Amino acid sequence: MKLTIVGFWGGYPKVNGASAGYLLEQEGFKLMIDFGSGVLAKLQNFVQPEELDAIVLSHYHPDHVADIGVLQHARLIQGFLGKKFPQLPIYGHAQDKQEFAKLTYKNITKGVDYHSSKKLEIGPFTISFLPATHPVPCYAMRIEAGGKSLVYTADTSYKEDLLPFASNADLLLSECNFYGNQDGKGAGHMNSYENGKLANQAGVKQLVLTHLPHYGEIDQLVSEASTLFSGPITLAREGLEITV
Repeated sequence: MKLTIVGFWGGYPKVNGASAGYLLEQEGFKLMIDFGSGVLAKLQNFVQPEELDAIVLSHYHPDHVADIGVLQHARLIQGFLGKKFPQLPIYGHAQDKQEFAKLTYKNITKGVDYHSSKKLEIGPFTISFLPATHPVPCYAMRIEAGGKSLVYTADTSYKEDLLPFASNADLLLSECNFYGNQDGKGAGHMNSYENGKLANQAGVKQLVLTHLPHYGEIDQLVSEASTLFSGPITLAREGLEITV
């Protein structure tokens, strides 16, 4: 699997940036995980909107879905310009029926409901879900392909259920919206120390910190997490590519 970070800011995109959006590729299949504000503009540095094969969404906060509408328009316009491509499946939960309904647009995109209790097969990927602890329904994902595993925490405060879910993952892509001296539980987010604890106790091979805060010295997140996890720790950045 090849992971490309398209956007990584939490809440809203910093100047010239993008919020959550991650491109995962395997055997030529292009899957986007979340599609937040600014992601469409940044995505075109790597692939074109009409080249995507599927999208899977963790939840419906704008910093994770804001660019779905403009993606639909981009594919619509490319169709008017003569390009041919199939309807794009966008996988999301149907617990918020109003937001789920927006995933279907003409014959351009189609909303597909996933169920957290069932594994989902998308192209070469097998995805398992874990309910996150967040103010709205949200799901962490364990994505497996080619004998490798990537765990994406989505937005969540720390919970013990993450340990078996992330166990021995080749890559943990984990939200880190708070510094170590802050408590993110009320907002449904983790801090740097909790990331280090999770990575260490789950026995993951490497940790990538994402959904980053807009203030402070973000390199501090790595140094704090490293007090509890001795493996490789990387801050998400635009265009970062990692082969799992």
